[in-house]
Amino acid sequence: MEEAVIPMDMNPNLPVTPLPIKKGPHTTMWVESPQYRLDDPGVGLRNNGRRVLTYADLKNYYPTAHWPKPTREIILHLTGNMERYMWSINGIPYEEADPLIFYYGERLRVTFINNTMMNHPMHLHGMWSDLETGDENHIPRKHTVIVQPGAKLSMRVMVDAPGRWVFHCHLLYHMGGMFREVTVVETQKA
Repeated sequence: MEEAVIPMDMNPNLPVTPLPIKKGPHTTMWVESPQYRLDDPGVGLRNNGRRVLTYADLKNYYPTAHWPKPTREIILHLTGNMERYMWSINGIPYEEADPLIFYYGERLRVTFINNTMMNHPMHLHGMWSDLETGDENHIPRKHTVIVQPGAKLSMRVMVDAPGRWVFHCHLLYHMGGMFREVTVVETQKA
């Protein structure tokens, strides 16, 4: 494998919106030092003698340098207990979770940290996901982003659709707990 690709952070002082985290028997794993692994094809595809495309290879056909930069970040830990098949975000299953609040018109960075040993294809309804790959001029637009086990992945969202939306893992058997309502509100509270 080549040198790891690490997304460029144009604003290292980006404010992170704190979200509640709950640890317990339903969160049996916690990654101490998650890494961006955009150039890793994943389990079963590494070193198999073939060239495998990765997220690091994705490029937007059109220039994206003029796209707005994020103004805030939220961090979502993908959590679960694989033996009991319990899934959650930040250790909180859907039925106990408050909605995520997005502000209409903002550019938001969502960073996932996968604390499980399974891939999680994360999908946000109503808005596009722009995958941070380190190339500010060709940020690829995605519909669903796959977060590998023990990895960290960041995407940007232009919050341009008011209302209530769904954010979830696209694996049906994970979706019951690894699911959030997103509420897009008009203005940020002072």
